[in-house]
Amino acid sequence: MTLYDLRDPRFAGLIHRNAQLRQIGSGFEWAEGPVWFPLSQMLLFSDIPAHRMMRWTAESGCTIFREDSDYSNGNTRDPQGRLVTCHHGLRAVCRTEHDGSRTVLADSYQGKRLNSPNDVVVRSDGSVWFTDPTYGILSDLEGYRADPEQRGSYVWRIPADGGAPQPVITDFTQPNGLCFSPDESLLYVAESGSSHDPGVPSVIRVFDVQGDGVTNGRDFAVIDRGLPDGIRCDTNGNLWSSAADGVHVFAPDGTLLGKINVPEVVSNICFGGPRGNRLFITATTSLYVVAVNAAAAGWPG
Repeated sequence: MTLYDLRDPRFAGLIHRNAQLRQIGSGFEWAEGPVWFPLSQMLLFSDIPAHRMMRWTAESGCTIFREDSDYSNGNTRDPQGRLVTCHHGLRAVCRTEHDGSRTVLADSYQGKRLNSPNDVVVRSDGSVWFTDPTYGILSDLEGYRADPEQRGSYVWRIPADGGAPQPVITDFTQPNGLCFSPDESLLYVAESGSSHDPGVPSVIRVFDVQGDGVTNGRDFAVIDRGLPDGIRCDTNGNLWSSAADGVHVFAPDGTLLGKINVPEVVSNICFGGPRGNRLFITATTSLYVVAVNAAAAGWPG
């Protein structure tokens, strides 16, 4: 299997043809939610069914960061460098403070529990945006089986100063990964409902951000192998998405530029490393990394 599948000449400027895809961790049950911390040169990610969070550093490799993770899934950093995590087990979004304590940011709406928060991003104004599909309550594998209390699977926003979460997008089957464009004028959201209903299109949708909400939702790109899960934008507005066969990279106009082929189904991705130009890939049982000619939008924030 070749590493790259070039579909558009622009893809050549985003990769290094002599780079190698390296497996830097293995033996996980379902690796997810990678997030890079520049100050400590550390990657954190979730191993959801194993009920733990892992840490990777170049010096120590993979070690356990949190033994009892409450079935953590998606992770991100806020502007103050704190860890923000979606927990299937708690059915909540929590923030880990600098002293190690945890603060629950959202776990209910109008007296009803959330489904199972999945992925999360923090806007530069401090507001927290997250997706809430039902994956963590469908069985006891990645959380605790339960009936949903919300009327649907929504995208939510927590105000920067705290308070109750507010639904901002309500027409997804199973919203999953999400990210902002570099100027935060666009919000991308992955639709992963085809995991249980083949009639749901495997698309990434994009919305115009207006104030505290969004408008003008439309399809941005189609994933032709599997479904989209975790997504990230680079500094030039290209969108990088997980897929069944690897990582798909789309131009800001939605054109598929190319693919990075990975030997396992990819769940999520993030940029990191000392200069932000390493792409970390969580893929089923493994953690991979490859050097790219791109960095995360907002790097190194």
